[in-house]
Amino acid sequence: MKFWHSLAPLAAVLIAAPAHAFCGFYVAKADSRLFNHASKVVLAREGQRTVVTMAADYEGAPSDFAMVVPVPTFIRRDQIRVVDPALIEHVDNYSAPRLVEYFDPDPCAPMMEREYAPQAGARDEIAVTARRMAKALGVTIEARYEVGEYDILILSAKQSAGLVTWLTENGYRMPPGAAEVVGSYLRQNMKFFVARVNLKRHRAEGAERLRPLQIDYVHRKFMLPIRLGTVNANGPQELFVFTLTRRGRVETTNYRTVKLPSDMDVPIFVKDRFPAFYRAMFSRAVQRQGGNAIFLEYAWDSRSCDPCSAEPLSPEESAKLGAAWAMRDEDRDDGVFVTRLHVRYTRATFPEDLVLQETGDEETFQGRYVLRHPFTGPARCPQASAYQDELVERWDRDARTLASLTGWRVGDIKAKMRNSGQRPSAASAAPSWWDSLWAAIRISWASWLG
Repeated sequence: MKFWHSLAPLAAVLIAAPAHAFCGFYVAKADSRLFNHASKVVLAREGQRTVVTMAADYEGAPSDFAMVVPVPTFIRRDQIRVVDPALIEHVDNYSAPRLVEYFDPDPCAPMMEREYAPQAGARDEIAVTARRMAKALGVTIEARYEVGEYDILILSAKQSAGLVTWLTENGYRMPPGAAEVVGSYLRQNMKFFVARVNLKRHRAEGAERLRPLQIDYVHRKFMLPIRLGTVNANGPQELFVFTLTRRGRVETTNYRTVKLPSDMDVPIFVKDRFPAFYRAMFSRAVQRQGGNAIFLEYAWDSRSCDPCSAEPLSPEESAKLGAAWAMRDEDRDDGVFVTRLHVRYTRATFPEDLVLQETGDEETFQGRYVLRHPFTGPARCPQASAYQDELVERWDRDARTLASLTGWRVGDIKAKMRNSGQRPSAASAAPSWWDSLWAAIRISWASWLG
């Protein structure tokens, strides 16, 4: 089914915001301060196999970049890849909260069933020396790889102080408090995936930005480490988690997963202020949930959408993001179920990593907000007066709904509605109809605004 119109500007809005931290943490040479904002992680889960694709809106010189991520098991070279950023952009756009627009029918037309169609030699010696230094600190360099523009290390350690010291002595400024969090992962026998940019290969690749890294492994744990992201965080962190599974949505088992407020009519001017609306609405939802809930923003079979904010994922794209079953002919009927989770977290509100589970629940859900345009043609019938009264009441409801969602003042919203061009243009086909309607609305607004 197609719809009249759908918009998905959210991704661009969030990417343009200031930068914060990731599910791992960034460490920087010298005094560089690295943050990333609106980090995005895609998790494909089949049985005990997990494929993790990590994208961060990193800001800074490539020479200063390094990423440290806890992993539950040893990672081989053939389990690490770089992927096209467009893959994550696509799943983000496909699942983003959206606006849809409907247009009121002629109130004087005969009633009938209406269907609205909404319109990704010396080198060896240096390596030996590095291994000896690491061993003295209880750190083991278990593997060293070259993957695209990245140099990768897989590290294990006996104690957090040794690992922090080793990273510091190798030219990285560790954030205060890292040792305590690192120690908690070492007690779980986890290893550390360390990536930094090789400038020569980065220039040879010719990429304008750092590409997402992807790792896959087999382990019983289905989790996402986020606590390291708070170690050098500059305020609350924003994280989008997209999961690809066979048979249903993904939720967390150690935090509440709640649905984003959705399917509500909002004033037409929100179309031009959707980024500000979304940020205010999400902040208010976080506050109402006490700051420690995870929000479901989308849950749908990737082969369809209704309405669509981007084309559905192709089997090839899903497979590149780790859903290998999408390309197996015998399993095509299984499809790929996409879940989009949004979490804003701090060290205080989310003291534990995210523990995930596939629920088997295939009920669809999306963050969706509706704009309803009034009928602007000639209307000379008894029903027109009732429609005019209903329209004034509807706009009042829309204003109060928006105030409840965002915390914006009702009076400010109604003033914005009055001044935002919600009234049709002077070229309306029936100016007398709209003049009388607009006069009634102006009287109503005057009483609203005192």
